[in-house]
Amino acid sequence: MAVNNIQFTKIEIQIAKYLFKHYKDKYNARQLARILNINHAHANKLCNILADKKLLIKEKIGNSAFFSYEYSNKLAIKFMEYTLSLEEKEIPKWLSVSSHGMNKFKDYIEMGLIFGSSINTKDFNDIDVLLMYDMEKSEDIKKIKDEIRKSELVEKPIRYVDIAEKDILLNKEDKIFYNILSESLVFHNPEKYAEVVRKCRK
Repeated sequence: MAVNNIQFTKIEIQIAKYLFKHYKDKYNARQLARILNINHAHANKLCNILADKKLLIKEKIGNSAFFSYEYSNKLAIKFMEYTLSLEEKEIPKWLSVSSHGMNKFKDYIEMGLIFGSSINTKDFNDIDVLLMYDMEKSEDIKKIKDEIRKSELVEKPIRYVDIAEKDILLNKEDKIFYNILSESLVFHNPEKYAEVVRKCRK
């Protein structure tokens, strides 16, 4: 692969990340263009470039080409782990105080996600957070939740979804759980998130 082919545009990264997270679905360029608010022809060109770069799989179904992430390519997974590691910097400014509070969980959880309306709009009612951890850490987690609540720095209520890794596979067919995983920002352990996605699609 030529060196100039290794570079990625912002939109290419957006497409790759969207497809990685939406592991149950395949999308054609027209659908992706609508979802990501980009030109259809441009989306089609970028999807083909990403397939050439071995990040996406292209599959012809009828007259249309559908794309999904290349989960079996180790380098594609490493690329996504790195990309997801930057999501913490993408957390909206209006969540900066609450995301600072979330840092307190990092020593006790295996994975942390923020999901729901708060990651998309300033006008949200509560902050939805998924914490994946070993249930032996429950007491520590409870203390941190109480600390965050008592500090009153976070103006909106935080709703937690607490889950153990073993429960992930039990919920993998659940539509709500799929929406949480696919429409979220990773604030802790992108490598574990990538691993969870790969386990869920099996």
